[in-house]
Amino acid sequence: MQLVKDSQTLFSLMPSGSNFDFIPGDKMSQREGNHRYHLGDITFRARQVGHSEWISGDSSTIRRKVTPLPVSGNTLAAANLSPTLPSESLLDITRRWVDHDGQVQLLFDVKNSQDFAVEIGSLGVPLEFNNIFTDRTREDTNENCSVFDPYIGQDAGFVQVTPLLGTLPPLVVTPVGNSPLEGWRFLVESPDFAPFYQSQTFEGLYEWQFHTLAWAQHEWSHATPWNAPTSFTLQPGQTRTYGIEFRIASSIRNIEATLQDAKRPVAVGLPGYILPMDQVGKLFLHNSAASVQNMSATPSGALSWTENSDAKASGWVGFDITAHTWGRSRLSITYSDGSLQTVHYYVTHGATQAVADLGNFLTTAQWFDEASDPFTRSPSVISYDREVDAVVKDDPRAWIPGLSNEAGAGSWLAAMMKQYAQPSQAEVTKLEQFVDTVLSGSLQNSDGTVKRSVYFYEPSRLPDYSYPEDFIWRTWWSWDRASSFDNDRGYDYIHVAAAYWAMYRVARNYPALVHTHDWQWYIDKAVLTVSAMSGPRVGFTNVGLMGETVLTLLLDDLQREGLTTNATLVEDAMRDRANGWAKERFPYGSELAWDSTSQEGVYAWTRYFNDSETATNTLNSILAYEPLIPHWGYNGNARRYWDNLYGGKIMRYERQIHHYGSGLNSLPLISEFQSSPSDIFLLRLGFGGLSGPLSNIDQEGFASASFHAFADTLEWDAYSGDYGPNFSGHAMGMGTFIIDHPDFGWQAFGGNIVAKSPAIRVEVKDSIRRRVYLAPLGTLLTLDAGAFSTVAFDPSTKQVEVTITAAPDGVSSAAAAPQGRLLVEQKAMISGFNGLKPSGNVSVDAGAFVVPLSSGQGQLTLVPA
Repeated sequence: MQLVKDSQTLFSLMPSGSNFDFIPGDKMSQREGNHRYHLGDITFRARQVGHSEWISGDSSTIRRKVTPLPVSGNTLAAANLSPTLPSESLLDITRRWVDHDGQVQLLFDVKNSQDFAVEIGSLGVPLEFNNIFTDRTREDTNENCSVFDPYIGQDAGFVQVTPLLGTLPPLVVTPVGNSPLEGWRFLVESPDFAPFYQSQTFEGLYEWQFHTLAWAQHEWSHATPWNAPTSFTLQPGQTRTYGIEFRIASSIRNIEATLQDAKRPVAVGLPGYILPMDQVGKLFLHNSAASVQNMSATPSGALSWTENSDAKASGWVGFDITAHTWGRSRLSITYSDGSLQTVHYYVTHGATQAVADLGNFLTTAQWFDEASDPFTRSPSVISYDREVDAVVKDDPRAWIPGLSNEAGAGSWLAAMMKQYAQPSQAEVTKLEQFVDTVLSGSLQNSDGTVKRSVYFYEPSRLPDYSYPEDFIWRTWWSWDRASSFDNDRGYDYIHVAAAYWAMYRVARNYPALVHTHDWQWYIDKAVLTVSAMSGPRVGFTNVGLMGETVLTLLLDDLQREGLTTNATLVEDAMRDRANGWAKERFPYGSELAWDSTSQEGVYAWTRYFNDSETATNTLNSILAYEPLIPHWGYNGNARRYWDNLYGGKIMRYERQIHHYGSGLNSLPLISEFQSSPSDIFLLRLGFGGLSGPLSNIDQEGFASASFHAFADTLEWDAYSGDYGPNFSGHAMGMGTFIIDHPDFGWQAFGGNIVAKSPAIRVEVKDSIRRRVYLAPLGTLLTLDAGAFSTVAFDPSTKQVEVTITAAPDGVSSAAAAPQGRLLVEQKAMISGFNGLKPSGNVSVDAGAFVVPLSSGQGQLTLVPA
């Protein structure tokens, strides 16, 4: 540890024996002025009891040399902060850096030196870690930078700081004494000077807040806070010490173990913290210092719980959690020592119903049907503004109303992928019109190339069109016709290919639903799109493209259908890309300086072509920026912080909650888990991310691009934006995963276990109902048509009984499958087990076992091969 001499703020913090620095010491010369926050600063608001006005203090505002104090014992450095705080601050604050049994602690002794009582309405510790990517090479960024996320869980709260490599030991910041993580405040600094605070290369910094009442009464008064705001009253002469401790975990996977070693409360939610009303969640608590004394839910009655006996390991207590009230919920756990832990849930409609709501909203409220539209966007599913409840026909960002790019294609992409997951006759009929009139007739050219937008700003070309006069049009993103019609952006091709693939799946497995084209036409159009994407004029194909896992599914289908020529075309094009990635240490990137979107595609193809080194490096990268945290918003939420600028209604740089990074980055995690079924960490993290896109869907079916994490907002963005790629990841990866957890026994992620003897019997309750993974067998069961209802697995005989229904239970709008079509894949090698096969003679079509349905239901028994 190194401190700046004059300020005693942190200059460097390295794990013992390592050269990795969590602090951006190399950028300090650019950040040494006033109003630049460093670790060791403090902010507060205080007032005389009985007065209404808060007096603010902030040690970063005017930098002056602090007054060093003598040190002894385990105190490494100490200073009185009065010189750098306002004279009227009411509080006398001493800062101490302490060695506590080998762990560094940052302590603040806050004293009321007045002769009257003082209320502290806010007290926070700014956190500065090296998340500055400005002027760094890709190698420098990945090897030397970190990202950090909070568990805003009161006395159980912590912050994890994870190096971007994903393989280096992370830093875990925990409370010292009575120092809850009550709030998480973004710190405002000037963005005008290097290293360009709050930009794409420098997200900005945040503050650990012990008390938040003063902010909640003013700047945050329109938001519902994560935790109940508090203040603390100091009597004359009274001192209270607040602090945080810095502890190194051996790996990202061992953060929870590190917290246990530090005797901190730990919560494990299975399958996570986004809870559909028709699923039972599990919550396991470990606190070696105290026992659970009381639990309560906010809003009242939103959650209920009963203690269960699932826990097999000592020190854990388990609860079944049932959700009753749609939206955000907070479970407050009070321990016998008086400490408080909060676990944050998001409750949705039943999972399949939420997907049905989404499909209905997209094809009704978001259905744009104006034959006179000069941009040939009609009929289509178009962007939507929930704030005014109207479609977005105009926006200066040409792609948003222009049906391309992620923020323009997002709505129709979600509608298409919804048909793959849960087809509806009414929706398919409308989308067939969209395909013929807009997708293949306007957005995509006859040679397969895809426009960047069909909307443009060019009044001279459209003198009769009323562009809104209150918009600012003179920016780079208000493209003219030539710019909009350019077809050089590789990302746009994936959305089009996914749409054709989804319709191929509908036409292949639900042929009665389609009327304009057969399945061969759709799969051929998907291949044409991939071929055009591989042309020399299309850019960004040297990086992974958002949602391109769908191309692996397309290739698989081409091979299953025996379409060898087209399969070879796709495979060769992808091999060329993968071969290039194999030569790079950090092949993941995007249009921007650093990104979390390329990893999904890079992993998919390097794994497919057996480049295990690149695939592993890519997976580790995801582990660094997708946290496992007992909070619905952060759990499984891959880091994104600039896309609101390009797709949101509130346009700002901001840590986004469940933007499309959640759904897409979880696909590699789930894929890797299926190959390594004992690695339950990957399942927990991946399932959290796959669940994220469900939370975006509101009670009527509108899906927002992301949730605003800043404490003054804490609400869903009004624009539908680029939600589509998020739902694509959800549709391609969500399933029910049955495991035997070493600490918690038999669990079903995405389902409810209703019996455990002699067979593990599971009601399949996930949103898609197309995948069941049996971790003890390393076997994935997938349906092309129909929906899983129940699965029973006998651990002793390894026999599996599946019940398939023509449509998900309880969804009246879902189309009925004419037959079940089941695939059985061995994803992991299990000693002494050679896979599953049907117990009798079953017909096979394109690799799928055909399951006849009688009265809308069929059954199949699978036995060891």
